[in-house]
Amino acid sequence: MGTVSLDLTPKGSVEIETLVNGPIQTNSYAVISDNECMIIDPAWEGERLVEHIRAEHPGVRVLGAVCTHGHADHVGGVAGVRTTVGEGCRYELCAKDAAVPHANIEEQRAMWGIETPNPGEPTRLLAEGDAIEVGDICLQVIETPGHTPGGIVLFAATEQGNIAFVGDTLFPGSHGRTDLAGGDEAAILRSLSKLARLLPPDTVCLTGHGDSTTMARELMQNPFMQV
Repeated sequence: MGTVSLDLTPKGSVEIETLVNGPIQTNSYAVISDNECMIIDPAWEGERLVEHIRAEHPGVRVLGAVCTHGHADHVGGVAGVRTTVGEGCRYELCAKDAAVPHANIEEQRAMWGIETPNPGEPTRLLAEGDAIEVGDICLQVIETPGHTPGGIVLFAATEQGNIAFVGDTLFPGSHGRTDLAGGDEAAILRSLSKLARLLPPDTVCLTGHGDSTTMARELMQNPFMQV
């Protein structure tokens, strides 16, 4: 677990738009840098997400999607993104979550009657230490299992400050649920202590649902990070 080291040198500028969508109010993020955009966790109606980004940010090229984990409410928009972007569209997911979307889509259909379009096969399987270039910023992959076996956090040191897309691993004062298939309470606690060690205190943590937070705040008030 402890091998990754982050590059903390500020590089590039970024604009982030939060797009709350889907049946469980997921935070999808349009990450825009130097006229390129990667969508993190397109939850739902990927066609509309891409059309919105193109309308609001003319001249920006949508590269595709990267997902913090494979749950249906984080990959549900991937199919639409791929259709709308077309040839060369990227879909990146941690290798350890490669089987999760199919299983979780079936699970959510059975549990809640939610129909989710299949995202298809990822174009790139991610692992600890990988980097995703978007314009002139670099998203660094940190593996944070617990909510799912292949959950990841995406960290970037930018000219505006440090940011991390934490998916459903970390929430203000709390952490993601571990009672779903593939969840592991002990693993998520190890992942949180790993984040506490790796992420600078001023890192803004952008969560999969609800409000964002900062590492400093979580180190102070999140009981699960006192481990």
